[in-house]
Amino acid sequence: MMEKLPPLAKVFEAWSALADGRVALDAEERRASVASSNGAKAYTVAWSEDGAVYSSNDSATYWQGYAGYPVITVLMTQGRLPFDRAMADGFAHVNWTELNERHRRDYAAAVREVVDERGLDAAQADAAAHEALDALAALDIGIKRGSVRPPRAKKD
Repeated sequence: MMEKLPPLAKVFEAWSALADGRVALDAEERRASVASSNGAKAYTVAWSEDGAVYSSNDSATYWQGYAGYPVITVLMTQGRLPFDRAMADGFAHVNWTELNERHRRDYAAAVREVVDERGLDAAQADAAAHEALDALAALDIGIKRGSVRPPRAKKD
């Protein structure tokens, strides 16, 4: 079982990555690449042969020790977590990097802004996100930092 669960907002970020098609899975190599919401970074997610351990070099997984949105994105792609396509489409093309900075890392406030601006059903989105987070909590997997430090944003 996971020692630490991510904030609920990481589910919304995973939905955005899936809606935007920012994940490239290589099942044979047991790794995936997930591009950041602003395209400045790409994270590497890897998993053990038995699927019991996942690692990633995104900042949340690497520094905070919980499954960051790239790990959640991969688990959804693999069918190990529920994925609500219609809900995810409501979160397409969100620049979470900029939004989270503007909200000073208040992830819930960033999600509220997207929900309000797009006129999404907040209760429905919250329920679907909680379903995914509860499923994540129930998975018998370990999370560890990737072997490579988190990437730095490309400078213009």
